[in-house]
Amino acid sequence: MDTTSGTGLPASIEIAWGLREKPTKGPKRGLSIDRIVEAAVHVAATDGLGAVAMGRVASELGVGTMSLYRYVGAKDELYILMSEAVFATGPPDVSGLGWREGLATWARSLFDVLFAHPWVLRMPVSGPPATPNQLRWMESGLIALRGSGLGEGEKISVMLLVMGFVRSEVTVSSELTTASAAQGITEQEAAQAYGRLMTTLVTPERFPAVAAAFAAGVASEEDGPEIRFSWGLERVLDGVAALVADRHEPDS
Repeated sequence: MDTTSGTGLPASIEIAWGLREKPTKGPKRGLSIDRIVEAAVHVAATDGLGAVAMGRVASELGVGTMSLYRYVGAKDELYILMSEAVFATGPPDVSGLGWREGLATWARSLFDVLFAHPWVLRMPVSGPPATPNQLRWMESGLIALRGSGLGEGEKISVMLLVMGFVRSEVTVSSELTTASAAQGITEQEAAQAYGRLMTTLVTPERFPAVAAAFAAGVASEEDGPEIRFSWGLERVLDGVAALVADRHEPDS
């Protein structure tokens, strides 16, 4: 696929930006970038990101592997387009909200998108967002902080802090959900079974703090990903609120 252009970007990424037209004719009738990306997303959702390869995607579409290269130059390029498709749902409108409510709304929406497509978190991070849909989410996060009184660099740092928390929570929650589903039980049942096991193995002499936690029944109080996420998010926002308050204090 031709990657020579004024921007220096691969042709498929320029297409994502609307800087060039999508190929309309190819070696296989009906083949398109959209269909290739859709097939790749299906493979990732079914078998994980590791299963995504040009040959596997071509097989899903019933075409030869080389047919794909008219539209997508390499697997890394396909990854970018897959991520772009996931974020096409768009961020929430936070323009009329205060910074805390807006940032919380943004974070919960991001959690929902990533939890529905956890394979996105397995993608290698090659740089900051550079495609339209991902930048729309970045724009929304910064708009949420518009009335916070923070500097532009601080807004970026806060948004990245919250994004990191969201990504971490999605990773843990999705893996726990997958593990418990593989056992044919709910996440809460898995947590309770873990608690019972640890109660028999952990002694106050060897692990006093851990033993006290399990003796208090913390494992049986597992509330699920949404409640766990909400609690953690509020604590992160408490920290941001302290920073915002500090910025609004008059100079002494």
